[in-house]
This record gives sequence, structure tokens and C-alpha cells, in this order.
Amino acid sequence: MPTYLFKVKLTPDGLKGLLREGASARREVVAHMVEGLGGRVEAMYWAFGDDDVYVTAELPGNTSAAAMGMVVSAAGGVRTSTVVLLSADEVDEAVRQQVDYRAPGA
Repeated sequence: MPTYLFKVKLTPDGLKGLLREGASARREVVAHMVEGLGGRVEAMYWAFGDDDVYVTAELPGNTSAAAMGMVVSAAGGVRTSTVVLLSADEVDEAVRQQVDYRAPGA
């Protein structure tokens, strides 16, 4: 199953909700949502810096990841960006593929 990294920035409303509910309750909400899409949360961390939360999750595919990101962002408590993560086997498979390409000016 594909793995995704969700980078999450809390909005002021999202931060108020976190302060009210706590981090463990929010993790349960995220796990329930991911499981409802047929996936599994691998890890969820809160962080300092540009992003407030990082979630790695396995999901059935890109459409599930896109649906999750859109619905969560539309609710207004957070803004998300999604990164598709590749395993070593997937990178090895990509390296073995023949690509017909010519660089500009070559």
C-alpha cells in the first residue's frame, strides 16, 4: 500500500481545538479517519518549525490521500500538503526503467 507524508499547519481555530481536546484525542480522530479510508497511520508527530504536525500513513492510493487532504483542509482547522513516499524497491524499479529523454539544447 502506498505511503504518504502529510505536513500539517494549524490555523488559529485548529490550535484552539488542540488546546481544548489535546493531542491524543486528535491522533485518535486521524487514526479513525485513515482507517475509514482503508489505511493505517504509521506515525504522528507534533513539531516546531514551519509545520505543526507530521503524519505518515499507508492509504489505498492517491485518490484516498487527496480526499483526506481536501476534506481536512476544507474543515478550516488545518492546512495540509501531501508528499508521496517511495520505498527502496519502488526507487529501484524506477531506476531500471528506460526513459527516452533529450535535455534542452542537447
